[in-house]
Amino acid sequence: MRIATFNINGIKARIGALTDWLNEQKPDVAFLQEIKSIDENFPREHFEDLGYTVETHGQKSFNGVAILSRLPLEDITRGLPGDDTDDQARWIEATVIGEKKPVRICGLYLPNGNPAPGPKYDYKLAWMSRMKIRAQALLNTEEPGIMCGDYNVIPQDEDAARPDAWREDALARPETRAAYREILNLGFTEAFRARTQGPDHYSFWDYQAGAWNRNDGIRIDHHLLTPQAADLLENCWIESAVRGREKPSDHVPVWLELDA
Repeated sequence: MRIATFNINGIKARIGALTDWLNEQKPDVAFLQEIKSIDENFPREHFEDLGYTVETHGQKSFNGVAILSRLPLEDITRGLPGDDTDDQARWIEATVIGEKKPVRICGLYLPNGNPAPGPKYDYKLAWMSRMKIRAQALLNTEEPGIMCGDYNVIPQDEDAARPDAWREDALARPETRAAYREILNLGFTEAFRARTQGPDHYSFWDYQAGAWNRNDGIRIDHHLLTPQAADLLENCWIESAVRGREKPSDHVPVWLELDA
């Protein structure tokens, strides 16, 4: 099962680049973030014509997550539990029926949280507390499960080309990293670091100041696996070359291969 998480930074702006990538790479499942579209305006038929089942959880102009799958999907749910007043579209999950076994996959777009401190940062930390509860429930099923997406978390200094520049940013503040570790330490495996160690591995490069050309990046897109999913892990890698294409997103796909 080949799974990719990809923050596309707007489906309207990126439909051509996304289509080219899907035709080339043919992921079994792609979890998208920042579609920036209400469900009714998402170009569903376009991707269905490419062979994908489409599930979205969108909102106007901001946020929004989606699933494109060539494998059967079951039990789709939308929204992170725990706060009925939260109207931001940041969470979608489904059971993906693989050739060998089903996998429960949660696609997420974790709040940015800037400026920090402040209300947006408080929302980020509260959202991560809710995510921790859902993560524990996922573990409790004792089935293969994944939480993948744009975490807006730089886990440690080696995940940024210039760590000092991010010290006070919501993506790298000590409270953010602590909340991320609390989730990870419940019993999850961070797939990329299970396969690749060391610095200079990034999934996001800002559009400003020639960040891509200088490789001034950060790693904020992650796959967290339950023990049962970690047992199926075959590979995880970052498809960084996509950032150098025409009209790219500022993120690139992060891939996961499971024996499922």
